[in-house]
Amino acid sequence: MGTAVRLLTFVLSLSSLVLASAAQAQQNNARGRIGESPYNVISGWHQPFQAEGFGFGGNSGLWAESEDRIIVAQRGETELPYPIPDDFPGYAGSLGINVLTETNRRVWQNCLYVMNADGEVTEIWDHLDYLCEDSEGPGPHRIRISPYDPESRIWLVNETFHQIYVIANDGSEVLATYGEKLVPGDDETHYNLPQDVAFLPDGRILVADGLGNNRVIIYDEDMNYLGQFGEGGDGPGQFNTIHSLGIGPEGRIFVTDRSGFEVNLFRTTDDPAVMEFERSIGHPTGMPLDIVVNENDFWITALQPLRFLNFDFEGNLKYTWLVPRELPDGYLEVHTFTVDPAGNLIGGDNQYGRSQKFVPKPDADPELLIEPPWRAR
Repeated sequence: MGTAVRLLTFVLSLSSLVLASAAQAQQNNARGRIGESPYNVISGWHQPFQAEGFGFGGNSGLWAESEDRIIVAQRGETELPYPIPDDFPGYAGSLGINVLTETNRRVWQNCLYVMNADGEVTEIWDHLDYLCEDSEGPGPHRIRISPYDPESRIWLVNETFHQIYVIANDGSEVLATYGEKLVPGDDETHYNLPQDVAFLPDGRILVADGLGNNRVIIYDEDMNYLGQFGEGGDGPGQFNTIHSLGIGPEGRIFVTDRSGFEVNLFRTTDDPAVMEFERSIGHPTGMPLDIVVNENDFWITALQPLRFLNFDFEGNLKYTWLVPRELPDGYLEVHTFTVDPAGNLIGGDNQYGRSQKFVPKPDADPELLIEPPWRAR
């Protein structure tokens, strides 16, 4: 073999090694059955509505109440640099701005609004901006609605203020407030950076008091304290930072541990104040962000790398699809996701700053599609 041929062979081998290493680095914690996304992204779905000079903020909370009514909590709006391109699509990430880290650009306005199926903003609840304004932290974190509430009241979790608000379904007023503003605590009525709420079929309400206290609080349907479970640590049933909650059949409670890189599964017991730890799932997942539980399995989004993961209740990883970061349709962080009754998926990006709609591909395997969250029938 000649010198030139050997050199070419070496270069090709080295290039293959570098490419393989890059691919492995991108996948990082991604493992198991990794395949294509079963969805198509609708490019440019989230229609801009803000005043000139502003872009969306981090879309931290989403709830698809119906196919034509998606409620959004965003972390204020983003003040943009001048001049703004004529073809600006509405989100600051298109200008190279990370709305999570460039907090000097955050303006506490239009924090809550409603979109229709076409991504058009139909309602702006700016009279509720006071729930977020003057926050020195990220503010709103989750939006949830109990499937068992005949009034479909909206629960908004504000981590920075250590509070949870219950809002009328039409956004007209705040019906209740839990926690004391800017006063962290670990008793029955105070929180320390709460992250999520979830609802059991019997009316009990769970609060993920997650970043400061690493506990899940159990309340009755009137928010009277019953008990709590979980604590900080690396052992079974312990947490580093609780980030989201999901409820499944047969009393299952799924708790994502963002810094513990796993999902912890608990079960209800005959005692309404006591939950039993069953198993840890997925370690290491990277950083799990949000969760949707279906009849026989659950899906989470996670970082390192950014992806959707599907597990069964025994902890077996069934499927993974990676989420690209390249624009115009990429993400930096699918902080939250929701599924409407028609099976469309909407994901909120907390760093590029916008939401996008995913529709099932015509030939998608139904087993790979995320269903709306489980509820007892």
